Amino acid sequence: MKLDILAIGAHPDDVELSCSGTLAKEIDNGKKVGILDLTRGELGTRGTPEIRDQEAKDAARILGVLVRENLGFRDGFFTNDETHQLAIIKILRKYQPEIVLCNAVKDRHIDHGKGSKLTSDACFLSGLRKIETSINGVTQEAWRPKKVYHYIQWEILNPDFVVDISGYMDKKMESVMAYKTQFYDTDSKAPSTPISSKNFKDSIEYRAADLGRIIGVEHAEGYTVERYVAVDSIFDLI
Repeated sequence: MKLDILAIGAHPDDVELSCSGTLAKEIDNGKKVGILDLTRGELGTRGTPEIRDQEAKDAARILGVLVRENLGFRDGFFTNDETHQLAIIKILRKYQPEIVLCNAVKDRHIDHGKGSKLTSDACFLSGLRKIETSINGVTQEAWRPKKVYHYIQWEILNPDFVVDISGYMDKKMESVMAYKTQFYDTDSKAPSTPISSKNFKDSIEYRAADLGRIIGVEHAEGYTVERYVAVDSIFDLI
């Protein structure tokens, strides 16, 4: 199955928190979208890997993505080396996405920056024909995504461009709150974490609202780029 967009996150919920409004909008536009999680988030203070697996499935169903896979890298300890790069390359060649959305280039959680560079490097290497990979004994063709964009996470980075997600904020929040063990819940007896507070939950919406305000729409999500963004006409910019 060929995808238009593959969203990659170091942990289950990275994608939902950062770019799920964009994904939901593009799915409604008829685009084929998938999600790849690098780890199971097993070092998370709240919940278990098994619960996170189910929460990720629930979030994927809410968004309507076609596929969701998890590479099972070690949470907190994966590295940007050949073994990890090849695992991502196999997924890139399997689904041949035109666009890859991935972790913030710099962020509070060390896995986010690591995941960002690892994914970016794998996207480049995936286009090299002399790197041979196969799945189930079938040799894969080289494939390099046309664009790699980095979503914004904990740290407030200045985006290079923003996507209008007006009308998709409710679905974004529904997909985020599918991770019941991770986010604000007045009935939870689990230990508090930086992302389990009401303030953090509220920040998801007010950040999207602020980005939307700046471009004159209701809500938006921001991205940074590796190369210049080009438009066919200056009127393509809103």
